[in-house]
Amino acid sequence: MYRNLEECVNDLEKHGHLIRITEEVDPHLEMAAIHLKVYEAGGPALLFENVKGSEYRAVSNLFGTVERSKFIFRKTWEGVQNVMAVRNDPVKALKQPIKNVSSGFSALKALPQQKKGGGPVCAREINISDLPLIKHWPEDGGAFITLPQVYSEDPDKPGIMNSNLGMYRVQLDGNDYNLNEEAGLHYQIHRGIGVHQHKATKKGEPLKVSIFVGGPPAHTLSAVMPLPEGLSEMTFAGLLAGRRFQYSYIDGYCISHDADFVITGEIYPEDTKPEGPFGDHLGYYSLIHDFPVMKIHKVYAKEKAILPFTVVGRPPQEDTSFGAIIHELTGDAVKQEIPGVQEVHAVDAAGVHPLLFAIGSERYTPFEKVKRPQELLTIANRILGTGQLSLAKYLFITAEQEEPLDTHYEQDFLAYILERLDFRRDLHFQTNTTIDTLDYSGEGLNTGSKVVIAAYGDKKRELCTAVPEELNGLETFKNPKLVMPGVVAVEGPEFKDYGTAQKEFNMFTNEMEKRGDLASCPMIIACDDSSFLSKTMSNFLWAAFTRSNPSHDIYGIRSYYENKHWGCDNMIIDARIKPHHAPPLTADAKVERNIERFFRYGASLGELDI
Repeated sequence: MYRNLEECVNDLEKHGHLIRITEEVDPHLEMAAIHLKVYEAGGPALLFENVKGSEYRAVSNLFGTVERSKFIFRKTWEGVQNVMAVRNDPVKALKQPIKNVSSGFSALKALPQQKKGGGPVCAREINISDLPLIKHWPEDGGAFITLPQVYSEDPDKPGIMNSNLGMYRVQLDGNDYNLNEEAGLHYQIHRGIGVHQHKATKKGEPLKVSIFVGGPPAHTLSAVMPLPEGLSEMTFAGLLAGRRFQYSYIDGYCISHDADFVITGEIYPEDTKPEGPFGDHLGYYSLIHDFPVMKIHKVYAKEKAILPFTVVGRPPQEDTSFGAIIHELTGDAVKQEIPGVQEVHAVDAAGVHPLLFAIGSERYTPFEKVKRPQELLTIANRILGTGQLSLAKYLFITAEQEEPLDTHYEQDFLAYILERLDFRRDLHFQTNTTIDTLDYSGEGLNTGSKVVIAAYGDKKRELCTAVPEELNGLETFKNPKLVMPGVVAVEGPEFKDYGTAQKEFNMFTNEMEKRGDLASCPMIIACDDSSFLSKTMSNFLWAAFTRSNPSHDIYGIRSYYENKHWGCDNMIIDARIKPHHAPPLTADAKVERNIERFFRYGASLGELDI
């Protein structure tokens, strides 16, 4: 396997998976715009050989397709899956010891290896300003590193086996940062580095941090892997790379010998600066907030180093492929972690964290004739208490009965649930709780609500396949459009405030109650543009679930409270854009015109079918 990023680049090029861009490219918006255009077309990885303002090259779209990702890891893929299977189901391994003995040796041989010196990455000491300073979206606060491997150690138990390797974006310039002296480190809640910083702060000490950039692609993927307990990111990096992670210490900082760049520095207790905005993976800008500031100690670079980067935005993007290969590698890990769960699908089109589809089990009272969610609610609480899954806002969960289900067939899965939901019983809210840091649909940073929508039992309704007549000719909400069976989008007036919204929906629901039963349309989405929302399933999943906060934005026809439980006959989700929402990402038209030169006949990308 690859010892460094250069070997990967050359291998991809040899097999037709990479194109070199020889013309000078501006890191201010142009590189990102080119990447987005090539990714959308399913194109190759890109090596930018002539980055304006920097002597260093940059590469993007390495993981742009699942097929290319598997090609990169083709020599270690099966072995890693075997190790993960043993970790996920040790009892099974004990039953088949001969078959699984090689997995144990694989893990043992992948343990990190301490070396002397700093390795090739310490060939040169440079400044932050020497790097390709890539700005991705027009309103971004500055240049960011988007594929960093951020390394920290437990202050109470120092050493590489008690370390955390995570991917947290790094802002290099802009805002109040002193270039070459400071960088912004944005990490979300539930991240390992937060535990380390908390411990360091209690001790009154700064936390030493090393940021590795580049190196074998296995190291990059390791920084985003949700690993079973007891398997460190550094060991996994060795497994996936087919070569032990090699490191040493300089000035007390861990140095990856295989990285292209290493940035070392310290985070001091309660020392923050404004970070952002940043065009993020929900398809909106994450806004300016105070986050830890890293005081730069030293920056190292190997000779002819390459800086890998990606561009995030409204899904699907390159991180979609990350999610797909992580799912394949981790296999049935979620089944082992949460008893009774069969499948959990974080819906990429909705930005991953806002929306979960899950299949559980329903075994509590098999003797009862009336089937209803029981064990499913226990499983739902386990899901919402597990790692990154706890950041979800909407959890749709059911259990298989006569027919198999697949959460990845999103329309079919949602229709199955809508056919069986009892809206007077099956909606379960959690208010004033945590949601994704990047989600601005709630009341503040990390603050919002959740709803569990659990369905089980006999089919209760036939879903409409056309807009019901009752939804035509309404006074306030107009232009109804069928989204999918059982779901209709309607356009409302521009959102002003929640007091006005309550009055608007009171008027709407009163009007609907007078028009009779609407059983075939259990879900109505209020939005700004029903034609857009209903055009594709992706538009529906993105707009409906990133633009709503369950506790504030779910209304109902014939809604009621009984013993603090809220129910209704038809659920309405207000997915209109609100004043507190972050702005959606839009490309710069001038930059889009400027990059056309790279795709003309005779240019580096002229032969791509774009």
